[in-house]
Amino acid sequence: MTPNLLIIGAGGVAHVVAHKCAQHNDRLGEIHIASRTLEKCQAIVASVHTKGSLRQPGVLHAHALDAMDIDATEALIRETAARIVINVGSAFLNMSVLEACLRTGAAYLDTAIHEEPDRVCEAPPWYANHEWKRREACAAAGVTAILGAGFDPGVVNAYARLACDDYFDRVDSIDIVDINAGKHGRYFATNFDPEVNFREFTGTVWSWQGGQWTAAQMFEYRKEWDLPVVGRQSAYLTGHDELHSLSQHLDVPDIRFWMGFGEHYINVFTVLKNLGMLSEQPVRTAEGQEVVPLKVLKAVLPDPASLAPTYAGKTCIGNLVRGEKDGRAREIFVYNVCDHADSYREIGSQAISYTAGVPAAAAALLIADGTWRVGRMANIEQLPPRPFLSLLASMGLETWVREDGRDMPLAALADSVDA
Repeated sequence: MTPNLLIIGAGGVAHVVAHKCAQHNDRLGEIHIASRTLEKCQAIVASVHTKGSLRQPGVLHAHALDAMDIDATEALIRETAARIVINVGSAFLNMSVLEACLRTGAAYLDTAIHEEPDRVCEAPPWYANHEWKRREACAAAGVTAILGAGFDPGVVNAYARLACDDYFDRVDSIDIVDINAGKHGRYFATNFDPEVNFREFTGTVWSWQGGQWTAAQMFEYRKEWDLPVVGRQSAYLTGHDELHSLSQHLDVPDIRFWMGFGEHYINVFTVLKNLGMLSEQPVRTAEGQEVVPLKVLKAVLPDPASLAPTYAGKTCIGNLVRGEKDGRAREIFVYNVCDHADSYREIGSQAISYTAGVPAAAAALLIADGTWRVGRMANIEQLPPRPFLSLLASMGLETWVREDGRDMPLAALADSVDA
């Protein structure tokens, strides 16, 4: 029996998840989309029909839902008979949606770590502050809860596990590099929800170095990378979700995350931060209104989903892994390249949302067929990576491996090993 699916959220990533799940609705059953704004859910439903994404005729319904309301979320899961819930709404929703899944027995998926609206950059490891506190409850209830099933976190976690298991006897370092070499033509915009996006860059930059947490400031450390397809790019040491699970689950002393930023982005970001516009703390206006500066900024910036029609260029995201194999030093770069224009032609998305949404849909399919239905809470690196990466390749995100200047698709390398 196919499991019904509930997608919570109606932004750019939810748009991708809905299209990709619709393309496999023969394996996923009914698809329901829920958000506070019903019209956004209805727009995604209309887009799925317009693009012809449904593999076979089936149920595709929109619902209004405040997912912070656990009782309401529980009721909707029961009403829709959903057995898999994909949470791609705000990161503030994670714990509420997870609780509703625990009450109903539905499997839970998300793509980003939980955050509290009034707190930025909690003590590492971040997962221990919220999600991991519910590990025992998930195991006791037999609920599958897969955390961080986007690209980063998500696919890069699978890349790390793949490297440790198949390419190295000992891994000394993993550098995760995320480059968006695309241009959207707007003066300034963020690729994800501005409120969540900016919060990533206003706190302490935590990295895992020498087997311990190391603190830095945003834009303090810059490095040039020579990458496949996108060429030479600058990236900055940044704190990010995947470090907080990989550091605990893999025996690797150095794990860092690097994100590409242009000078224009850094200049605008710096001005906004210095003016206090990136603050999550409320202020009172002269008229007596209480507002949160970051929420005001979100309201005036472009909706990330609106960037898709004009986006051009490519992304390159991957792991540079160094270590030892058979007594010799080894270095590989495991990566994916995604094209903004291709993403838009296929499902009306930009590549940033595409790379985050396709993995969540793939993870749902692996739960549905039992491969990842583990009956407990797990981060991606705790699950077998090859079924995930193979499925992603068939869904539009192929994995490549660069070694000694040669780039090969992972599938071809697997075939050569099998032969």
